[in-house]
Amino acid sequence: MRLLILGTGGMANNHVEAFKAIDGVEIVGGVDTRPLQLAAFCDKHQIEHRFPTLDEAIAWGKFDAAANVTPDAAHHATTLALLAAGKHVLCEKPLSTDYAKAREMADAAKAAGVVNMVNLSYRNGAALQRAAEMVSKGMIGPVRHFEAQYLQSWLTQAAWGDWRTEPQWLWRLSSKHGSKGVLGDVGIHILDYATFIAGSFPVSISGRLKTFDKAEGNRIGEYDLDVNDSFVSHVELANGAMGTVTATRFASGHHNDLKLSIYGDLGGLEVRFIQNESKLLACLGAEDMATQTWREIETPAVKNVYRVFIEAIQGKGPMIPDFARGAALQFLLDAAEESDRQKGASVEVKLGA
Repeated sequence: MRLLILGTGGMANNHVEAFKAIDGVEIVGGVDTRPLQLAAFCDKHQIEHRFPTLDEAIAWGKFDAAANVTPDAAHHATTLALLAAGKHVLCEKPLSTDYAKAREMADAAKAAGVVNMVNLSYRNGAALQRAAEMVSKGMIGPVRHFEAQYLQSWLTQAAWGDWRTEPQWLWRLSSKHGSKGVLGDVGIHILDYATFIAGSFPVSISGRLKTFDKAEGNRIGEYDLDVNDSFVSHVELANGAMGTVTATRFASGHHNDLKLSIYGDLGGLEVRFIQNESKLLACLGAEDMATQTWREIETPAVKNVYRVFIEAIQGKGPMIPDFARGAALQFLLDAAEESDRQKGASVEVKLGA
């Protein structure tokens, strides 16, 4: 399997290392409009072919699939070009910057008949997969209530680098550089996390977004710091459950943690991804519920999204999560933004509208 890496920012390193760990996968080319960064990236990973534009890479054509690791605003045009060339695509999340573009990408991928997946990397979590299985089997009964959080703190400490000086972080704070803020960056993860485990998609969402002052004039160099830093929402699911979904970059003490509590008539689950450790706790049955007893549940390891992508191309498994899921989640992001414009009013979720 010959793979092209489109975009050579920080996340591209994760893609290369993950794909290199899969037998039979060869990283054959890299694409970036920034010549110095492209050269450094390809030298680091020993990638032979280097292209300043995607058009040149497609004209060369000696690759089977591509990982699209460009900023959010570039996903639409670049992915459509790859699909038109008949290439399988793993695209970073969010799929695009609005639902109309994301839906166009999903429709184009279906028409092209190629493998198309969106990198919702927390689907890799063993606890998430086991929890979704338990809910689908009715082990907690009908789902009634849930609370989901994605907690980051890179705006309050420099564990991952200084956001005030490093472009890899500054672009995530600027709408003109293609960012949808914390909502698009990690809000999409926690919305997927909660609704995948609950086994039901939202019928309505209401939310508020908040952008905090972070620098003089809220500008650093060419970057206007204008996108949302915190997101809170109320969500109602098609199965009748209701809950809250939140995300922030100001959760001091949490570098990159996800939490979900989900409750039904027959028990509850706590799904955690804390300090890179996946854990599942359950309180099930009348006796444990009466005594408030929570037990850790064994969670067998699962394949990561990169391996699932390659196996889907090889015909060895499903392409999950696909662009259709990415587009549906994009609708939720748009709906959350619309709700914020209406000062938290509930917005109905109508996919295909």
